[in-house]
Amino acid sequence: MDKHQQQIEKANQEVNKLKEQVKSHEWNLQYHVMPQANWMNDPNGFSFFMGEYHLFYQHHPYDPKWGPMHWGHVKSKDLVHWEHLPIALAPSEDYDKDGCFSGSAIEKDGKLYLMYTGNVWIEGKLDEDLKQVQAIAVSDDGIHFEKIKENPVISEVPEGDINIFHFRDPKVWKHEGAYYCVLGSKTKSNTGQVLLYRSSNLIDWEFVSVMAKGEGNFGFMWECPDLFELEGKEVLVMSPQGVKPEGNDYHNLHQAGYVIGQLNYQTGIFQYGPYYTLDHGFDFYAPQTMVDDKGRRILIGWMDMWESDMPTQEFGYSGAMTIPRIVSLRNDRLYTLPVPELEDLREEETYYSDVLIEGETSLKGVHGDCLELKMKIDVKDATTFGLKVRQDAVTKQETVLTFDKRDGLVILDRTKAGKGPGGVRKTTVSMVKTITLQIFIDKSSVEIFINEGEKVMSARVFPTKEAQGITFFADHSVEIKSLSKWSLKKAIK
Repeated sequence: MDKHQQQIEKANQEVNKLKEQVKSHEWNLQYHVMPQANWMNDPNGFSFFMGEYHLFYQHHPYDPKWGPMHWGHVKSKDLVHWEHLPIALAPSEDYDKDGCFSGSAIEKDGKLYLMYTGNVWIEGKLDEDLKQVQAIAVSDDGIHFEKIKENPVISEVPEGDINIFHFRDPKVWKHEGAYYCVLGSKTKSNTGQVLLYRSSNLIDWEFVSVMAKGEGNFGFMWECPDLFELEGKEVLVMSPQGVKPEGNDYHNLHQAGYVIGQLNYQTGIFQYGPYYTLDHGFDFYAPQTMVDDKGRRILIGWMDMWESDMPTQEFGYSGAMTIPRIVSLRNDRLYTLPVPELEDLREEETYYSDVLIEGETSLKGVHGDCLELKMKIDVKDATTFGLKVRQDAVTKQETVLTFDKRDGLVILDRTKAGKGPGGVRKTTVSMVKTITLQIFIDKSSVEIFINEGEKVMSARVFPTKEAQGITFFADHSVEIKSLSKWSLKKAIK
């Protein structure tokens, strides 16, 4: 057994010690990808290979806090029922001995290639004294990966106004017979940017250009870039660190969003328009997309946030992925909606129509901690209206979604949501006559899709088991034109 396989075996054994304990914990999610034990962050290598979806993730198998990064791995036939697989990558070589950082996957000649960042800490300041290179691992079966002898395939930062330490998160794709990848970077004076590379074979890479660079309040480092085409335009998704709050925007520690434009593949320059946030809640970072065999562009993000309180760490695990979301382009904005395959989890529908709400009301059969809620609300005379979920009358716990018609705002308040960091997030939303809502509640998460994916708000919440109430409220009458509530089955063993 080679050194890499030895490290993988050791890491798998560590995860196996805790997985049964984690599985039975009250905050363990039922239909979201989570680690079997210990730490998870960024989605990596999201891909479709040999008829199945593969999702890898940043994983520290030895502790529920961030540490030397491995790649955890799950696969699925339907984006709903995920199977945990052995750890795919572990630090084992001189070039990645302190971590196999984020990256992506692509199929070539019937094999699955992972391209990732090898990280090495050098004595000194953690944020400055590090060496980052890009490496490749290959698999015939999509499960067992071997690091290639040519690694690292990109060993040095290009010349120019490019920070020599921060150089990571390759996202690879194929265009007109050539392979391309984008890398997260920053300038020497700490402005976020993205680098573009080209290759004929995934092994020999040439630097093309600084593809895009931030201006103004655009952060000091652009992590996890992802470039893809949609409706004849290119979309650059990235996670800028250090964007300062502006009004109701950018109140998380780091952001995740996108710009839309055109990439000139000859010059390597990307001309783009304004920056938009992808998820307006508390917990969403480092999203990655892929195209499946149906031609759909599907996105998954890390459903947590750096340096926030994670109450599950006390119980041996932390981190989760969002549900998979289909991305579409409408009116020069990205809309994101849950994949329809999630409907397979529905059971025990409770249905209401034409219900008038004034004051505060609960509806029989509409409650729970693992459910989907789909609603159409006629706003009528109300100026503020909304709903409270994960309510417990005894402990006064609740997570509150409020629509403010006067200011055109939707407000997500988890100040009383139980354990965890609390806080309030606000964003503008089209105050159309009929608001649509699709809400997914899991044991310690809430994901809210507004107006068919116009806005999304995701949050981790950590209430007591008893917090299962749902109530609706309005200052003047609103009408729930239709409401379906389904309990959702457990999807991940």
